[in-house]
Parts: sequence; C-alpha cells; structure tokens
Amino acid sequence: MKQDLIRRITGYVRMDTQSDENSETCPSTPGQLELGRKLVEELQEIGMQEVTIDDNGYVMATLPANTDKEVPVIGFLAHLDTATDFTGKNVNPQLIDAYDGNDIVLNKEQKIILSAKDFPELANYKGHTLITTDGTTLLGADNKAGIAEIMTAMDYLLNHPEIKHGKIRVAFTPDEEIGRGPHRFDVEAFGAKYAYTVDGGPLGELEYESFNAAAAKIVFKGKNVHPGTAKNKMVNSAKIAMEFNGLLPIEEAPEHTDGYDGFYHLSSVQGDVEETTLSYIIRDFDRTRFEARKANMERIAKDLQAKYGEERVQLTLRDQYYNMREKIEPVKFIVDIAGEAMKSLDIEPHIVPIRGGTDGSQLSYMGLPTPNIFTGGENYHGRYEYVSVDHMVLATQVIIGIIERFEQREA
Repeated sequence: MKQDLIRRITGYVRMDTQSDENSETCPSTPGQLELGRKLVEELQEIGMQEVTIDDNGYVMATLPANTDKEVPVIGFLAHLDTATDFTGKNVNPQLIDAYDGNDIVLNKEQKIILSAKDFPELANYKGHTLITTDGTTLLGADNKAGIAEIMTAMDYLLNHPEIKHGKIRVAFTPDEEIGRGPHRFDVEAFGAKYAYTVDGGPLGELEYESFNAAAAKIVFKGKNVHPGTAKNKMVNSAKIAMEFNGLLPIEEAPEHTDGYDGFYHLSSVQGDVEETTLSYIIRDFDRTRFEARKANMERIAKDLQAKYGEERVQLTLRDQYYNMREKIEPVKFIVDIAGEAMKSLDIEPHIVPIRGGTDGSQLSYMGLPTPNIFTGGENYHGRYEYVSVDHMVLATQVIIGIIERFEQREA
C-alpha cells in the first residue's frame, strides 16, 4: 500500500493543475482536465465501474456493492486543482526515507530549508517517509494526497472481496481552491446519501464545521493630474483604498486570529492613481457575525462614497459558501463513524473547525452531507508543504474502515 501511494502521489503532483480564478471556463485550467482523464484510465485499470468524466472535468466512478445488506450509498471526494497562492508548475517531489528530525534542505542552490525550528511539528514525523517540494513550488498534496488515498482504498477493496461493503461512489472535482468545486457537480447523478471529502491536514483531523465565506471586491476610481499642478484637482484612488483598509479592524486579520475567530483578509492589491482594486475574503463561523462583517464593509464603502463621491467607490460582495455544521449535525453519526474508524487504528480524532472551506461546505447545502477527513499533509499552499506517507497509509485505512462500518451498521 505504501509504495502504491508513493507512486500515485508523485505522479499526480508532477501535473500542473493550479486553478485560475480569473478564468470563466470549467475547469478553469486545462491541466485539471488532463489529470481527470489520467484518473479515468486508472480507475478503469483497477476495475472500477461506471467511470465517467464530463466536459467540466468532473470524474465519477462506482465500486459496486458486494453485500446483500441494504447499505446507503456513500461517496468519497477529492479535488484536482492546486492552490493559486504559489506556483504548481514543474513540481519536483523529494522523497525522504526515515526522516531524522533535523532540517530538510529543499533546495541547496537557493538555500531553501524546511526548518525544524520554524516548523516544530516536524518532530512528529521522525522515522517517517516524507514527500517534500524542491523549494520552488508547492507540492500539491492538497489535494492529490486525497486522490491517491481514495484510489488506493478502492484498489485495495477490489483486491480484497472478503471485505463486505455497500455501493461506493468516488468523485474528483475541479476548481475547489477557487470556491467553484461543486458549482457544476451533479449530486443526483453522483447518487450518494452521505459523503466524505479527503481534504484535511495532519493525522486525525475530522471536520464538520467550516467558515461562512464571502468575497469582496472594491474598485476605487481616481483622477490623475500632473503632480506639479494637482492641487484641488487630483483624486488618488490608491489613497482612498488605503483609507478603506485602514477603517477595518486591524486585529481581525488572519495573522491575528485562530480557532473560531473570523477575519477580513486583504488578498490582493492592484492599482495606481487612476484606479485601484482591493480584493478581500471575509470569513466567520457564526452566521450573525458573518453578516455583520459584510454590513461593516458596506457601511465603510458608503461613508467613503459620501466623502469622495459615489462613483469613486464601487463594492461588490459575493457569498461563497456557508458553515456546513448546520446540515451535518442532523446526521452526525457519519462523523462518529469516521471517528470510530480512526480510533480502531489508534488514531485520536481531532475534531476542529475548518479555517477554510472544502467542497463539502457547498455539497452539504446541496443535499449531500459531507464532513472532511485528514490526508496527512502539512503546510499547504506553499514551498514548505509536505506529506507523511505513513499517515497517507493510515488515511487510506480510515477510508476502508468507514466503508466497513457502514456495511456493519444496523439499519
């Protein structure tokens, strides 16, 4: 199983599948479609049935039931794309056997070090087989570790028919990292009653709460005049943008928050005197506070419109997804089943709120309750990303354990 996981993930991450939020196509980048087609071939090779890929890049497949019991159809999902935060082009995965607990030199020429001091959680992986980057790209374990684990679990079950199970559906989705994963996902065609995303981080993560999420874009219009003759004429859009950002609470930002704290995150600034655009994401677990954050942005925009003119400040707000807890709590036994599967492997479930979102955040509101389980990865979305293959093995075994427990569960 370990070698299968290594072979799969190192192959997947070499394919550039970074999504593009500025694209209007689905998938947003052609590399995702290429990976999807590769996965279709692999699913067929291992013996999965009803293997499909549509024009939007959604891959689906079936592991038929091998039990006479009536068992609900359950699904497992992972996403094809990698994050937009850091390049995913020319990924060169590094395999480290029996990690010794010391600093890892990712790139000797560029002096890029995965430091045990800066990343103390590395101490948890002494003796493990790790896969890292070469320091110049992200790794893409988010979420190609999840793809590899689902694929390996299905392969294992197909080769071990003595393990009884109901019908299993798997899906690999595009554009999760830009919030569009479920937008064209056909829940009815997928046909599962419950599902799990395999898109978490370190060992034991089990999540069924996510942020409420919105995106904000503010365009500031200025008037450029030669600086030498600008008095009472120039309007500097960049300065209005700075004023807007300064009116947001400075402590309510990602770098100052954790746990159940929400935040405003300025993710992009583009501009000059004539026009400046600020892009934010807004996050909060509590729906009331979430709505208050959006209202606060609207109030600030209106105040600046009153000060500089309505045409100078244009705010666009767009909800992205909501906290899936509301939809999962009525069927919380699906979380408990995942926890039981972990405990049977001596893994202590670590139930934490997702300080982010998964496809499950939207799928749960589309009628498919979908909590999230760990993959074994750390430091997603950057050059210091790595994954423990030992914990990938355990994630694969958790998937199998969940499937077994659904078959054994009394109706």
